[in-house]
Amino acid sequence: MRVKRYVVNALPEAVTMIRSELGKDAVILNTKEIKVGGFMGMFKKKKMEVIAAVESNQSNAPSPRKPTPQENAAIEQMVQTSQRTATAVMESPAVPPIDATDIKADREQFIIDEIRDLRQYMVKLSKQQTAGIPLSEQISQLKEHLIDQEMDMNWIDQLIELIQNKQTEEQVQFTKEQVWELAALNITEWLRPYVGSSISQEARIVHFVGPTGVGKTTTIAKLAAEQTIKNNRKVGFITSDTYRIAAVDQLRTYANILNIPIEVVFSQMDLTRAFKQLADRELIYMDTAGRNFRSELHVSEVNSLLQSSEPSETILVLSLTGKTKDMAAVADHFSKYGVQKVLFTKLDETSVYGAIFNLIMNYELLPTYLASGQTVPDDIEKFQIGTYIQHLLGSTDR
Repeated sequence: MRVKRYVVNALPEAVTMIRSELGKDAVILNTKEIKVGGFMGMFKKKKMEVIAAVESNQSNAPSPRKPTPQENAAIEQMVQTSQRTATAVMESPAVPPIDATDIKADREQFIIDEIRDLRQYMVKLSKQQTAGIPLSEQISQLKEHLIDQEMDMNWIDQLIELIQNKQTEEQVQFTKEQVWELAALNITEWLRPYVGSSISQEARIVHFVGPTGVGKTTTIAKLAAEQTIKNNRKVGFITSDTYRIAAVDQLRTYANILNIPIEVVFSQMDLTRAFKQLADRELIYMDTAGRNFRSELHVSEVNSLLQSSEPSETILVLSLTGKTKDMAAVADHFSKYGVQKVLFTKLDETSVYGAIFNLIMNYELLPTYLASGQTVPDDIEKFQIGTYIQHLLGSTDR
């Protein structure tokens, strides 16, 4: 961080110098009135000390520019108006006498309010400057594409601003391929901290939760087949999805095909018996009932079945054919109970993939797998950034 001290006659003078030397991303950390000069302690002049700072590693920030005469005039006018108002209030005969402590407190509060107003004004000017730049045809196409992909507008705006700033910095107009490439690079950097998770190797019990119809049972069968066939591990099934008899029958069918024991539980009290029956299993996959998990009550009911004294974890299963708002509501409720990992299904039944990005970034979920189709165990793969971005952005011909 670069920090600099300014001693000026008035705050607007410092604002101009800060914008010119540190750039539009600089912030004012502190201001105070000081006395300088004089002779033998007398005749000192009042000055304003302003401390400002800017992050030194902002590589994407545009080069600092000097405020326009219009911006300086607007800032000067705003400060003068505030000062005239404050002076008028202090000199008004209607104001009752106040002591020196109150005057000092009022002066400090006045300065704080001025700094806040100036900051807000400078941020507004910066946004207006960026907003005033018309989008190129290539960037407009990217924006429309991401809107169609149902990416949240706040992320779209941030992405567009980064690409615009890069284009302004290099003083060129990017081709469509360059715009798409920059979008891919920035999205990759945003997602990178959340990618790389899988189902923990230390967990003996893995719970799968999610709304009805998202494909939990089929997904469990795919993962179980991978563990038994490829990794030669001894797997067991537990299902509490007794609300749908078909779900129990479906998992029982997969269990028979894979030669995996299965236990059915109707309440938390049945879990002890089920775990005892599966004591020889290295890994236990538990299928839970699909409910209306937009209701936090139903989430808490399912959560009561997920308590275990053994190493365990919970995977939230969401279908990409669901509505983005509904998926967000489900993710919000489960995240309150510490569920961090998510598995997305029905990749082959949609062409809209922005919800994945929204859920990862807005709720800090860790993506584990992407599932598509009904083939066991083939139609499932670990989440990879490159594969996902190909789905999200497609090709520049789209």
